[in-house]
Amino acid sequence: MRCIIVEDQPPAQRILKKFIQDVPTLELVQVFSDGLTAMEFLNKESVDLMFLDIHLPKINGLDFLKSIPDPPQVILTTAFSEYALEGYDLNVVDYLLKPFSFQRFLQAVNKVNAKHEQVVAKNDTAPLTEIYVKSSHEHIKVLVKDIYTIASDSDYTEIHLKDKKILSNEPLRHWMEVLGGSQFYQIHKSHIINTKKIDRISGNLVMLSNGAKIPMGRAYKDNFLKSIL
Repeated sequence: MRCIIVEDQPPAQRILKKFIQDVPTLELVQVFSDGLTAMEFLNKESVDLMFLDIHLPKINGLDFLKSIPDPPQVILTTAFSEYALEGYDLNVVDYLLKPFSFQRFLQAVNKVNAKHEQVVAKNDTAPLTEIYVKSSHEHIKVLVKDIYTIASDSDYTEIHLKDKKILSNEPLRHWMEVLGGSQFYQIHKSHIINTKKIDRISGNLVMLSNGAKIPMGRAYKDNFLKSIL
């Protein structure tokens, strides 16, 4: 799993780096000392897991997390226990109270692995033929085969069908968990596509049969092309 550290204290950075290095399933991509720099990075790149301190300069960790439209899985790291409840309200995977041991760190990482395995197991079952999209106060039935793309837009996602779009309250990550597999791929930080609707691929663009042109993000392109070609 590709991961980043958002932590302003060098000693805490060193401990997290060492722990991550000792876990074969983790790849440390970058370390940031504040949320604003990390936000810039996340707007361009994709990661699976973020180790996030709460007391950060410029913007605290919880406000930073609230500002990300489609955050990766998050493990909070902090010396203050009073933020635990708010952290779980933000759907974080775990809450590491400093100082924490390698065993406790590994326990948190294993929770992320378990969530990932649940998604894989779900995708190995018979494919979905229909879903219900929560849009405002309604649940709208959508046939999976009719979906062209799902796009992230600020605090909601757009489900694009042939002649209309439906606004969903769920983040892009939710739709990857529900639909991701052999047919639906995330090819950009803001786009999931239905590969059954591909007409052709030209350079960094995926052309769909409805005329849509979806860009491939650098972090997604290689894996996507290897999977379908």
